[in-house]
Amino acid sequence: MSSDKKSRQLLARAKEKIPGAVNSPVRAWKAVGGSPRFAARGRGVYLFDADDNEFFDYVAAYGPAILGHAHPAVTNAIAAQAKSGLGFGATIELEVELSEIIGSAIVSAERIRLVSSGTEAGMTALRIARAATARNSIIKFDGCYHGHSDSLLVRAGSGAMTLGVPDSAGVPPALAALTKVAAYNSIDSVAKIFAENPGDIAAIIVEPVAANMGVVPPGPEFLKELEDLAHREGALLICDEVITGFRLSFGSISEKMGVRPDLLMLGKIIGGGLPIGAVAGPAKYMDLLAPLGPVYQAGTLSGNPLSVRAGIETLKILRDDPAIYERLENLGARLEAGMRDALMQSEIRGCVNRAGSLLTLFLGVSRVRNADDAHNCDSDQFSRFFHAMLDRGVNIAPSQFEAMFISDAHSIADIDHTVAVLHESLAEVARR
Repeated sequence: MSSDKKSRQLLARAKEKIPGAVNSPVRAWKAVGGSPRFAARGRGVYLFDADDNEFFDYVAAYGPAILGHAHPAVTNAIAAQAKSGLGFGATIELEVELSEIIGSAIVSAERIRLVSSGTEAGMTALRIARAATARNSIIKFDGCYHGHSDSLLVRAGSGAMTLGVPDSAGVPPALAALTKVAAYNSIDSVAKIFAENPGDIAAIIVEPVAANMGVVPPGPEFLKELEDLAHREGALLICDEVITGFRLSFGSISEKMGVRPDLLMLGKIIGGGLPIGAVAGPAKYMDLLAPLGPVYQAGTLSGNPLSVRAGIETLKILRDDPAIYERLENLGARLEAGMRDALMQSEIRGCVNRAGSLLTLFLGVSRVRNADDAHNCDSDQFSRFFHAMLDRGVNIAPSQFEAMFISDAHSIADIDHTVAVLHESLAEVARR
């Protein structure tokens, strides 16, 4: 077991000034126990903690580090931009360039509004949908996370699911009542909500590939059924691709699956690892935003020069080397096969869900298609698995309900090493 002396010292200092010692709840390791490691730096596939321990990293900042940590082209671009200024309170050419790249990759993205986070993107998308339809209620899915705005912190995934907090204190009941919750991969549950709320549903918001209750791909017809049902009922379909956008393909995975969202949320990769978010969609909806329309949205740091420059460099690399996505798919398939073999060898009950370079190993269940299935996982067993992997130098998210993220910096040798660690870790868990 590696030393964590400095991390523990930093944790003690953090507890004095930061609520719970963290600025995002999942970092507290509450779901897995133990003392969280403080990250110090990253390079390629490696993460180094404050005690200078080295880990193969499959967190990738929860998605944006698709090229690996500190990719030279991206960090050099950020440094060059910093010399020209960090922000101006005025529109810059780089915002236009990033929007043009996004628009060229996503058919439905006729207009793009840059914001500073995925949460802002979710807030803005809902506001546009309500204005466009003159309706109040929305449908979301149990276990899907769309940021921590009031309307969307109802049966959320990600950190809320990890901590066992399906709703948040401080959300007015009257506002929460406007959010109706359906079961992922169940079109019948969505149809039932429409039937019970005639003429009141403004939008369905969905992760086209769920990644916040662990990775849960949609059924073969689920997204298309959602699109058709929403439009029959006069509602909009909002696809949250903050995680999946530009990760599973160059552009929108919703569109690759044959769906044309009315509004699309983006983030993570389009900022190359720096804070960013975006709402995109047809002009008829996006032009409802101020200053053209009556829907107000603003942000001093929206289109921040550093974030936009990092995003442009990242997207250019992904655009100019289409083989990256083929490599990520092959690496994902190789890791998935290794996970399945390690499960079988250990005789631990579990299953693996994968979409491209996103994977989750669920322990204690044979299948996960929705949040109810995910909640049946053995979180205690996962906690032991997490620490067994960490002790062997592999860093995964400290939650059963998150994804593993493969980056283009990973090699076949890295994946094979990880599979060997999986075998050892699951064997250790089975012995306890």
